[in-house]
Amino acid sequence: IYASKTYENLEATRKAGLWGLSMPRRYGGLNLPNVVFSMLSEVIAAADAGFQNIWSLQSCIDTLYEFGNEEQRQKYIPRICAGETMSMDLTEPDAGSDLQRVMLKATFDEKENCWRLNGVKRFITNGDSDIHLVLARSEEGTRDGRGLSMFIYDKRNGGVDVRHIENKLGIHGSPTCELVYKNAKAELCGNTRMGLIKYVMALMNGARLGIAAQSVGVEQEAYNEGLAYAKERAQFGKKIITFPAVYDMLSRMKAKLDAGRSLLYQTAMYVDIYKCLEDIQRDRKLTPEERAEMKKYTRLADAFTPLAKGMNSEYANQNAYDAISIHGGSGFIMEYKSQRLYRDARIFSIYEGTTQLQVVAAIRYITNGTLLGIIKEMLADIVTDEAHAALKTRIETLVGIYEDALNRVKELGSQDAQDFLARRLYDMTAEIIMSLLLLDDATRAPELFGKSANVYVRMSEESVLGKSAYIKNFNIEDLESFKACDSNE
Repeated sequence: IYASKTYENLEATRKAGLWGLSMPRRYGGLNLPNVVFSMLSEVIAAADAGFQNIWSLQSCIDTLYEFGNEEQRQKYIPRICAGETMSMDLTEPDAGSDLQRVMLKATFDEKENCWRLNGVKRFITNGDSDIHLVLARSEEGTRDGRGLSMFIYDKRNGGVDVRHIENKLGIHGSPTCELVYKNAKAELCGNTRMGLIKYVMALMNGARLGIAAQSVGVEQEAYNEGLAYAKERAQFGKKIITFPAVYDMLSRMKAKLDAGRSLLYQTAMYVDIYKCLEDIQRDRKLTPEERAEMKKYTRLADAFTPLAKGMNSEYANQNAYDAISIHGGSGFIMEYKSQRLYRDARIFSIYEGTTQLQVVAAIRYITNGTLLGIIKEMLADIVTDEAHAALKTRIETLVGIYEDALNRVKELGSQDAQDFLARRLYDMTAEIIMSLLLLDDATRAPELFGKSANVYVRMSEESVLGKSAYIKNFNIEDLESFKACDSNE
């Protein structure tokens, strides 16, 4: 049973028509792009990250729209557009990040001409939702991802019990459930064997963009809380916002927020373009130019999504931490909002793929030079005014340092060394891309982004130079000294 305020939020968003946002109008949706959905997601997360989890899971319907049949679209999409809720039931007690180990069993019921699901799912956000997308093992005797399929479970049919609700550190407005499937009736979504290798990958990319938006919303609210408190709180006869240690903290929070938001919107735009072309392809054959465009933006979205999710989830944690620091002892007191933001933010860099898994998703685009090529294209495309020309020159210098570090990792010729240094390469890549995006924003609207661009480029210099020095002086032999323990301990 949801908290009373969650029911109020559900009712308010339903009355406002904020459900089925991305769905075509013929199913009752608003046909809005991902950029707008991300903006709305941000605003809701700033108010309550827990409720944003419930509200944003409506994006699961995109996966059903893409891979379900027309009968399923007509059956389920209008219900989501009317305000029914969704969940994605992936994780199990023995299958967290390693979804190939999912063992919830799907068997076909010849008599009833339907599938039946049996087993346990764990850590399911909004697990008592109206419509579930469920990853289950349909191929008997298999143990890997090729035996998994995607299913649609409708709560109206029964057969699933909430066995346990997790008592969590944060996002208390979002129920996290352990579910028991007992011969639950379900429909196959798409084709068998494609559940993990195709459908869940699409589902997770959408969810990761949603967490990036959730993170930006909390980044914004943490900055708002810190700024408001610093303007009011006086110590030693002065408002604390006048202290360099405090305004340094606030300027970094604002720079991270602006850079992270720019990366979120850029990624969402890439997703919108390729999904638009996919939709066109349903009705007619694409031209060679359109096919090339779809391929280009699919690759860009795939490369940028792990950057947007990973960096923004980390920035949300950092901004929430700094908001408490600005509040001092008051920030530790439950009556102040900053403690809730801090507790809520902690999960962002864990669920829908930890930051470490975002690094794994992004690293091939880093080491094969794809993202370096994109960075160089962005540099060439940005036309700055005189006021921001110096910032562009500084970023160009960082790109050269970054390229040298990337080449150094390749020269080591060790997969273990590459895996060990991957996070540093990932951070450098994202920081340079966000510096370029923020520089472009500052050139177009200096009154809004000029200060943040200046601060963020300085932050990136501090980070890239330090990480490049680390990589430059790294040797394969150093790996042994970093192992936490050996087999004898």
